[in-house]
Amino acid sequence: MRPDFALLFTVLLLVIGCNKDEDPVERTFDDVQADFSNIPLTDGTQDVTLELNDNQFWSFRVIPPKSLGSSTYPLIIRLHGASAGYDEAHLGTECLIEPGFESLNAFILSPNAGDSEWFEPENQEKLGTLINLAINLWPVDASKLVLVGYSNGGNGSWYYAEHQANTFSAGIPIASSYHNDTSVKIDVPLYVIHGEDDELFPVDSTRKWVEEYQDSGGDIKFVVAEGLTHFLPCEYISYLQDASAWLEEQVW
Repeated sequence: MRPDFALLFTVLLLVIGCNKDEDPVERTFDDVQADFSNIPLTDGTQDVTLELNDNQFWSFRVIPPKSLGSSTYPLIIRLHGASAGYDEAHLGTECLIEPGFESLNAFILSPNAGDSEWFEPENQEKLGTLINLAINLWPVDASKLVLVGYSNGGNGSWYYAEHQANTFSAGIPIASSYHNDTSVKIDVPLYVIHGEDDELFPVDSTRKWVEEYQDSGGDIKFVVAEGLTHFLPCEYISYLQDASAWLEEQVW
C-alpha cells in the first residue's frame, strides 16, 4: 500500500464496515474488494459502477493492457476535465488518452469526480482507494503510477503531484491553471503541456508560474502546443505521445 493514501484507505474501510449499532450495513469492504477483483481484464474497456454503502456509487472506466502476461504494468490515472457533476465525464478516453499512451501497454483508470472537485476529501478518498485496490489486485508496477489530466483534470494532476508525492512517479497536466504556492518544491516530475492559443488559460500566465515552480527546484518540463486552443483536447495526441516517450526514457 502506498503511504500517502493509506490513512484515507483505512477511513473508507471503517466507514463501510462499521456502524453496526446504527442502520444495518448492507455492504462490507470485502464486498467492494470482491467486486473490484471481478472486473474483467481480458475483454477490453470496462465501464464500472462500484457500489459502496448508504447509496454511494463510484463510476470509472478501466482500460487494461492490450496484452497481459506475467509482467507488471504501469497505471495511468486519468482525471477528466469539465465541472463536477457530469455523469459521463470519465468516459471520454478514446480521442486523446488511449492513443496518447498506446505505446506504454499500461492500465488506464479513469474515475468520475462525482459532485466534488478533484482536490476535495471525497475524491482524495476515492482515488486513494481505487489506487490501492488496483495495486493489490491487478499486476500493477507501483513504481510507475502516473497522473494525467486535461483542464480541470490537469489542475487535479498538479494538486496530487504536490500533495501525494510518495504515490506517483510522474504527472502530465494539460491545459491547466494551477498556481498554488509556487515557493513549494514539487518533488514529482511533471510534463506540462499547454496550448499556444488557449482561450481560457493564457499560455504566458501558465509559463510564468511554471517557471516559478522550476525556480523552487521542481523537475518540470514545459511544452507549448503550437496553434492549439483549449476546447479541442483531441488535437493534443502527438504531445501526449511525446510525454509517453519522456516517461520511458527519462522517468522510469
